[in-house]
Amino acid sequence: MPHSTRDKILIAAATMLGEDPTARLSVRAVAARAGVSTGSLRHFFPTQRELIDAVVEGLQTLDLPEDPMRDTSRSPAERLEACLQLLLSGAGTGEKARQNWTALHEAYVASTVPEDAVHVFSALERLSVDQVERWLVVLRDEGVLAPGDLEQHARFLLTVVNGLSLERALPGAHSRIGFEAHTLRTAAAAVLQHGIGARSATGERS
Repeated sequence: MPHSTRDKILIAAATMLGEDPTARLSVRAVAARAGVSTGSLRHFFPTQRELIDAVVEGLQTLDLPEDPMRDTSRSPAERLEACLQLLLSGAGTGEKARQNWTALHEAYVASTVPEDAVHVFSALERLSVDQVERWLVVLRDEGVLAPGDLEQHARFLLTVVNGLSLERALPGAHSRIGFEAHTLRTAAAAVLQHGIGARSATGERS
């Protein structure tokens, strides 16, 4: 069944963001990618902000095809570590990691950031936090998550992942890769109930 014009627009915009998280999603660029007129795009999304919000809202409802949190044969700590590793894998290593961080710096740090870019960044950040929160809700429902605010736990874990992704872009990154697993285990242990995370952090499995 062919996609509707609205779906074509959303798919094009989501694809552009997947290829480049710093993409501004201009009306002209998204319309061209979707193969529709700018007038058609404006009909469904009168403003760029409405387009961005609709794309992010749609991405929030998608399930990861191979979500590590679903693998109940593994311990809670192992599953959370795997989820964090999945996020980290998107950063790449070596030259790819440097390209990613260079693009982020140029888009959001090196110069004055336009309001539309701020909204894109904020929306994508919210998407990342929501994804981690969904994983944490599973662990909370299983009774293994430590007490505390879900968003605070999620932002802590994302800070760890972001720090590791930055290390991947720095000289000598290859020699530090071996420490990533330990760091992720320690981060997972910090948000799991006492004992569950501690066993994983020391290499023991429940």
